[in-house]
Amino acid sequence: MPHGSTTARPAPAIPRFSASVIVVNSRNEILLVHRNPNSKSFANAHVFPGGNYDEKQDSGHGLPFTAIRELFEESGLLLAHPSTSKMPSNAELDAAREDIHAQRRMFQDFLSQHDLRLNTESLLPFTQWITPPAIPRRFHTQFYVAFLDDTRAAGFSQGDKQERLPTPDGGQEVIAARFVHPQKALEEFDSKRISLFPPQMYLLTTLADILKSERNTPDQRDRVRTLAHGAFGSMVINPRPLPGHDVKGTGYQVLTYEGDETRGGSPGRRHRSKVWFGPGGAAVAVALERNFDVFSEVEPHAFSKPAKL
Repeated sequence: MPHGSTTARPAPAIPRFSASVIVVNSRNEILLVHRNPNSKSFANAHVFPGGNYDEKQDSGHGLPFTAIRELFEESGLLLAHPSTSKMPSNAELDAAREDIHAQRRMFQDFLSQHDLRLNTESLLPFTQWITPPAIPRRFHTQFYVAFLDDTRAAGFSQGDKQERLPTPDGGQEVIAARFVHPQKALEEFDSKRISLFPPQMYLLTTLADILKSERNTPDQRDRVRTLAHGAFGSMVINPRPLPGHDVKGTGYQVLTYEGDETRGGSPGRRHRSKVWFGPGGAAVAVALERNFDVFSEVEPHAFSKPAKL
């Protein structure tokens, strides 16, 4: 190594494909799960149910399969159609959920045994997010929205439900699961009662602008579908720090997103967040700046094409 040179930084970790489902019930409440404070990823944060593509469980099926499997493991909610009018009993669902999570049973085997067909058509694509290169554990996450009154589902559909899930190493990934209105979740985040990461805050903000009432309406579902099937739904977002921003001086970091004026967007276009990070890397406050209409003013040329697994 030449004199005066420094050790090269390690190459960024390759993002792992993952999937996450934003489940909306008839009250316009969204399912959030509370991650265990000791989790390796998203510790103590409130997130949408989801997890990594598992080569053993998901091979040959793709991310919609991953999304529904992880939703079932983390919340007990199963988006599936029975071939008859009978769904598995609660005891059968609970046993399968534990066994699948512990890799003692294949999700596909459980579905076949009970003649269930996954309701993948209920999953509406709702952006992809890729963890910044500086983060050791990186994910390429496909988010989906699913309306419960659009599908037959087994499991709970409103209110609070406490859960403790076994994992192969004896720990627990999720300590609670509940349905909460997106506006209420944002208020809880603002008052520091819950912790959110920028993608969850971004998507909750987007949905709170649409799902304003206490009952779900056909017009609201149609507006979400319009976003999902338009340029917004296919956005791939790679958060990047704003060059030259003085983090120490301001106390916050500016994360820019594709479509910002600094990231391929038109002059004056804002698509960024101010993020105040707390211990463990969790965001304690986020201020979203987005000065364009997500229905009609997304600039597709600023975004890469969505990845498919």
